[in-house]
Amino acid sequence: MTKKHATSKFMETDPPKKPSRIQQRNRRKILDAALDVFSAQGYRGATLDQIAETAGLSKPNILYYFGGKEEIHITLLNQLMETWLDPLVEMSADGDPLEELLSYVQRKLDMARDLPRESRLFANEILQGAPRMGPHLESHLKPLFDEKCTLIQGWIDHGKLAEIDPRHLLFSIWSTTQHYADFEAQVHVLLATTGAEHADEYLQTLFTKLLTPAR
Repeated sequence: MTKKHATSKFMETDPPKKPSRIQQRNRRKILDAALDVFSAQGYRGATLDQIAETAGLSKPNILYYFGGKEEIHITLLNQLMETWLDPLVEMSADGDPLEELLSYVQRKLDMARDLPRESRLFANEILQGAPRMGPHLESHLKPLFDEKCTLIQGWIDHGKLAEIDPRHLLFSIWSTTQHYADFEAQVHVLLATTGAEHADEYLQTLFTKLLTPAR
């Protein structure tokens, strides 16, 4: 083997170069700026120029790191999906049924409070028909949703929860908690606050009464 061939073989197996700290920082800046823009404008209303201005970078700089608006949007959605499903994943068959569901309500409300931009990003994608997130809904959310509905139905069948459709129960939890993020502007006008910080007791009472089986 010649020296030239040996060098070529080494280069083929050399691991990819790790991004520098500046590159990592710029990617984070772009994604954070894009989250602001997409959550406020939706996918169709957002532009690379808006993302660049919010990030404090040039448009060519944005295109150095990402192929375009769609790639940035998909990257954000991919990052969001795992975070978004974590509270449902944590619902345990080993716990007390009512406590598990009330804890789930609280975790979803905490997410609405702490991650309002992410909630609006998700809502905007769904309102558009989930054109980019559709495969994730089928491959990740649907199996998990079915699994937890089966778990909840088992609790109901054993008399540990009131008779209720588990599917619509989860829809109700999502709508009542994410409302405080997705409709934050309306909530702020009506309550003169962001609202989510005052919802804990109400939602805990609501779902306790709904889920407690009749004695």
